[in-house]
Amino acid sequence: MTSVIQARELFTPIERVERPLLFLEDGVVINVSSSASREIPRGARVVDLGDATVVPGFIDMHIHGGAGHDVMESSADALPAVEKLLCQHGVTTYFPTTVTAPVDQTLAALERLADAIEKTRVAGGDGRAKPAGIHLEGPFISHLRPGVHPPADLLPPTLEMFERFWQASRGHIKVLTIAPELEGARRVIEEATRRGVCVSMGHSDADLPAAQAGVAAGVRHATHMFNAMRPLGHRDPGILGEALMDERLSAEIIADGIHVDPLIVSLFLRVKGAETAVLVTDATAATGMPDGRYRLGSLEVDVEDGKCLVKGKLAGSVLTMDKAVRNVVKFANWDLQRAVRLATLNPARTTGLPAKAGMLVPGAVADIVALSPKGDVLQTIVRGQIA
Repeated sequence: MTSVIQARELFTPIERVERPLLFLEDGVVINVSSSASREIPRGARVVDLGDATVVPGFIDMHIHGGAGHDVMESSADALPAVEKLLCQHGVTTYFPTTVTAPVDQTLAALERLADAIEKTRVAGGDGRAKPAGIHLEGPFISHLRPGVHPPADLLPPTLEMFERFWQASRGHIKVLTIAPELEGARRVIEEATRRGVCVSMGHSDADLPAAQAGVAAGVRHATHMFNAMRPLGHRDPGILGEALMDERLSAEIIADGIHVDPLIVSLFLRVKGAETAVLVTDATAATGMPDGRYRLGSLEVDVEDGKCLVKGKLAGSVLTMDKAVRNVVKFANWDLQRAVRLATLNPARTTGLPAKAGMLVPGAVADIVALSPKGDVLQTIVRGQIA
């Protein structure tokens, strides 16, 4: 049966459609029209979302957990709980993100995440976000900029170790964070790029030449800008200078007002623009939960007043993607349409999702979010399943 969604407006997100009619069949968008140019066919199921703005489902390419669960834990309840919470905040696609841990724990987590991804391929819309690939954050990162990643578990980048991770994930590693200045990094970057992985530079003390060498080897993204990175200096632009100024690179930011000051978020967006900036949450198990102690991989994280800390260091966030979108509007005075692009089309392109991912156009999967005029999530539709 054809379903037709009506609303006040729709962002594709590139184009804006007033009084749209969004036609869905079998979990796929088949047509996007205006009510002024097309009528609703007889027998169609009509869903009137009133004053809502309809946008593509959000995509989070850097997330460690939520709802009290970490994506690396072995509990069968973990990912479903995380996915339900994500859906409540407009996320329909996500990349479960590891944190540096002992090798055996990382390998086991990669195997479990691969299982979840492969099951998702045959699952329909069930009110939960879907994992599209794995983001391997660590262990190939700098001892000088590890953040809270355990130094004892950091490893030098080698093709042999990358291959072990790759085999455990059954090829589902889609994003790799690596410090490009490390010995051996170039070979791993080149091989991961050859396999279609989005290689991202982060947790790095790279100077400008080392960052540029990483880009030459295949790096095309930067992980949580300004955090766990060599600072930007007026005589030493370093990794941040390269990530900000190289138009070939996309770059992500945690726009919670804690990891990065709102003024710097605005500056970042002014430099990278609506085409290459990406919003991520870096959310932990504490997201959606009260203050307390939670897990981040093998670490214990204390959460108080919106801050996730390990021995006084920031350790992920409790940010949700809808809040990140609203913060862009607030911090940078952007309109909602441009802000939505940073959580939809841009992460889809960065991670190499299919051509129509992150969009509402004919042929795209019907992952849809209805937002209030202020950007609050009113309803989330996954693969066309309308409650």
